[in-house]
Amino acid sequence: MAAKLRKGDKVIVLAGKDKGKEGTITSVDPKAGKAVVEGVNMAIRHTRQSQTSQGGRLPKALPIDLSNIALVDPKEGGATRVGFRMEGDKKVRFAKKSGEVIDA
Repeated sequence: MAAKLRKGDKVIVLAGKDKGKEGTITSVDPKAGKAVVEGVNMAIRHTRQSQTSQGGRLPKALPIDLSNIALVDPKEGGATRVGFRMEGDKKVRFAKKSGEVIDA
């Protein structure tokens, strides 16, 4: 099945403690059905000091379920579903709310 949400997409959180927050997807795990969104589902992780980085209590974004996030419509700004259509010989993703093509 084609990926509806990809790395770099701007999404909004639909459910959970961060409901209503917006962020950009930094990584997607399609097998687990989860994605890491920048600034969402943050947790404090204790990290040991190394030669390259200072240790301490560092905030880290944890994965969130794909069902709890939705793409932000590029035209209208709200949450929208993702559809697929053929443009010429290319399959492209588009926002169902406005009909705007997501990736060119």
